[in-house]
Amino acid sequence: MNELVEIAGLTKAYDAQHVAVNNITLTLPRGKIIGLLGPNGSGKTTLIKMLNGLLTPTQGTIRINGQAVGVETKARVAYLPDRTYLAGAKKVSEILNYFCDFYADFSRERAMGMLQSLGIDPGARMNALSKGTKEKVQLMLVMSRDADLYVLDEPIAGVDPAARDYIMRTIINNYNPQASVLISTHLIGDIEQVLDEVIFMRYGCLLLYTSVDNIRAQHGKSVDAYFREVFAC
Repeated sequence: MNELVEIAGLTKAYDAQHVAVNNITLTLPRGKIIGLLGPNGSGKTTLIKMLNGLLTPTQGTIRINGQAVGVETKARVAYLPDRTYLAGAKKVSEILNYFCDFYADFSRERAMGMLQSLGIDPGARMNALSKGTKEKVQLMLVMSRDADLYVLDEPIAGVDPAARDYIMRTIINNYNPQASVLISTHLIGDIEQVLDEVIFMRYGCLLLYTSVDNIRAQHGKSVDAYFREVFAC
């Protein structure tokens, strides 16, 4: 079965005036890097939180690997939130220990290799690291899992441009090729070279789901340029 994520009639309404996700039906295949794109308030983060079981849909369904979102799917989804959650005086190595204990699919060897490549001392304490370095540590933790679905919410927003290429290489080189990566970002130009497909959202609705090659062939534009055209108004 090539379908990894099956979304049907998905809606999240906080009240009658605030519908964050509006009747989305979508199927995501395995083995793809997919951009989740849209302006602020388009429903991207709400969709991501429902995929991770952090929000309950008002109506509709999500199935990952054929299973409804729950304990089983949470064990197979690696999630990078858009805000730094690693704080306090814990050492990086102590956080690695925690992830090793908590996630059966976590590779300490892979994590240590990424730390070395990033030049991050495993003995460093989180409260001594810069915001950008903390975000690199978070990404390293996520990409050290052997998950089926990697969901990354703004993975390069807090890092300097010089580090973005490294982060994108980290994503490409460390995810399970039978898995898929869903990346939400506003920095489209920095990631479109790694994208296979894109999802455009606006006002909580699915506006477009297509391949990057299709956009370039049909419109003769980059994803970034086409996105700016679609959302110009």
